[in-house]
Amino acid sequence: MTSETETVPDIDDLRQEIDRLDAEILAAVKRRTEVSKMIGQARMASGGTRLVHSREMKVIERYSELGPDGKDLAMLLLRLGRGRLGHQ
Repeated sequence: MTSETETVPDIDDLRQEIDRLDAEILAAVKRRTEVSKMIGQARMASGGTRLVHSREMKVIERYSELGPDGKDLAMLLLRLGRGRLGHQ
């Protein structure tokens, strides 16, 4: 039971907050993708490999804090950052 002094959160306000958060997340993902692609290009230009498996595993481990879906999220972010392998 709720007491009379407790206020119920306004659903519209909460949805607006989610919309703002989604906009921030999208901007961050787009920037992350750009930076990741720049790193891959720089690594290849210096004669290295485009991907570094140990680095990707660290990213996956970090997102695993969110559970199984966190691992999936990490994999999607890594895929976005790679672009299509073999294509610039």
